[in-house]
Parts: sequence; C-alpha cells; structure tokens
Amino acid sequence: MLPSGRVDQPPKIDCIETLPIPNVPDRLKIMSESPAAIRETALPLPLVARGKVRDVYETPNGLLIVATDRLSAFDVVFDDPIPLKGEVLTRLSVWWFEQTRGLVGNHLVSDHPEVDLGLLQKFPELRGRCILGRRAEVLPVECVVRGYLEGSAWVQYRDSGLVCGVPLPPGLRRRQRLDHPIFTPTTKAAAGHDLPMTFAEVVEVIGLEAAEFVRKTSVDLYRFAHDLLLPKGIVLSDTKFEFGRVGDEIILVDEILTPDSSRFWEADTYVDGADARSFDKQYVRDYVESIGWDKRPPAPRLPREVIQGTTRRYTEILELIAGIKIVNREEDVS
Repeated sequence: MLPSGRVDQPPKIDCIETLPIPNVPDRLKIMSESPAAIRETALPLPLVARGKVRDVYETPNGLLIVATDRLSAFDVVFDDPIPLKGEVLTRLSVWWFEQTRGLVGNHLVSDHPEVDLGLLQKFPELRGRCILGRRAEVLPVECVVRGYLEGSAWVQYRDSGLVCGVPLPPGLRRRQRLDHPIFTPTTKAAAGHDLPMTFAEVVEVIGLEAAEFVRKTSVDLYRFAHDLLLPKGIVLSDTKFEFGRVGDEIILVDEILTPDSSRFWEADTYVDGADARSFDKQYVRDYVESIGWDKRPPAPRLPREVIQGTTRRYTEILELIAGIKIVNREEDVS
C-alpha cells in the first residue's frame, strides 16, 4: 500500500500482449441503433434459455447470445431495464476475450452474428449486443476472485475472520487491499442466491484437476486485468468468471470483466476503509439498500435518476477501459 492509501501496481504477467478490439471500425464513437432499452427479445430462432440478463438462441453454428438491458441485483431481476447496458456488456466482453486469449480459451466465435444471420434489417436493436458462442457444458461454480475486502467477503470476514474458508489476518479494514488475490467461489444457483463454497467443495463438484485449473486461471486473469487497469485509473476490486467444458478443454464462457460481473473503482477516489466512486452495479445496490429493500422479489422500481446514473457509469467504464464510446443516436455527438 502506498502512503497515500491508494494502491500500487501488482507484478506484471509476462507474455500477454494487449490487442485491439476486432470488427469495430471506429473505437472512439459507436452509434447506438436503438435509443430504447431492450428488456426482452423474440427472435425467429429456437430459444434455449432466458437468463437474468441474456437471451440465448440455437443456431446451426453455435449459440446466439443476446445481452438485453435487464438489470439483476442481489439475484433479483428488476422491472426497469438500463438503456445501453447490453451493448456495454457485449462490447466490453469481446474486448476482454481478445486481451486474455493468451491466458485461456473462450467461447467467442463471432462478435457480429446479427449481421451474419441477416437479423439486423428486422431487428436493428440487436446491433452491438450479440455474440456467437461455442456450445459448452457450463461448470456449476461461480469463480470469484477478490483483491480487496468488500461486499459479501467483508461480511464473512467481519463475522468469522474467514472468506470462503480462507483465513485472513486480523484487523483488516473494509475495502482494504489484500496481500494477494484470493479465490472465493460460490454456487451457481438456477434460482435464489448463490452461496459461498470452500475449495474442497468445488473439488467435490467438478473434480480436483478442473478445480485447480479454474482457481489458477481465475487468479491469473484477475492479476492481468488489475495490472492493465491501474494505469487507466481504475481499481479492480473483485470479479467473477464462468467456465465450461468443450471436449477435454475448459474455456471461459458467459461474460468477462464487465460492470455486471466486477467491481470497478475510480483509483483517485480509493482509500482503505472509505467509499470510492464505482463504475458498476454498486450504484444500484447502494440505492436499494438505502430505501430498505429486503433483497427479495419483487424488486423496487428505480427512479429515473438512478437508471440514468447507471447507464452513465456503464458507458463510462467501457470508454475508460477499451476506448469505445457508445452514444445514443438521438444525442449530440459532435
């Protein structure tokens, strides 16, 4: 820890080259095709699943994964979608999949399947929010890595001194940077809340070899991203990865290092034990906790300023990380 209380940079991981985002002609300004928020899709393809955020369809060449603007917090889906959210999640995941392919394979086949499948003429709102992914058998474990003591990890530590069975030194403060990142997996619940798991429980579920692979790979991914983001003025507090099997290979699936799956803090505002400006769902979490919501369905309605503030944070982190600016086509972009 630097004397100021801000974070220093972790050791670099060698042999990982940062790469430009593919298939994006103008990385500085991308016009949104649809100014309206997209809560649900209805495409002329077989629907495989409708998750908390994504709608998944079957195609001959893989799974068409559409990121809607649905918002989930505390494992509850809200009625109010967040405009542009799905585009941010997709474009940022594609960028990170390219950056991290030297560490682990992923399910990305195409970042413009809506064009390849001829869907844009009838469904222009799909632009920028779709990927084509390889079919994989998803491992039933959420692979969370934490470099800082925040969220449910802080609650576990405060109550027991442990986080997912990992003992931590006494006297740590909330949001304090840990000596090294820790792997804190959870269950992958089809409904309700995900629950903390010990590493031994992960081994029971997916086997020792797979458990060791996802633990090491998750920590390597966290270290790489943390190191890349600090020079951009961003602290990566914690993040979640999901993995799947394709034959004998274990690959990354779903999303990666987005404001839905990560906590991002503005480095200039970060100090141990104090609030920092966030670029993620924490803004919504703070609001619903402030009004006394019990974190059970139904979710409360969100005021306009919270919806707009969330869109602003999501689009801002995309621009800070990847240099991609998404703007509403009805806004002044001069």
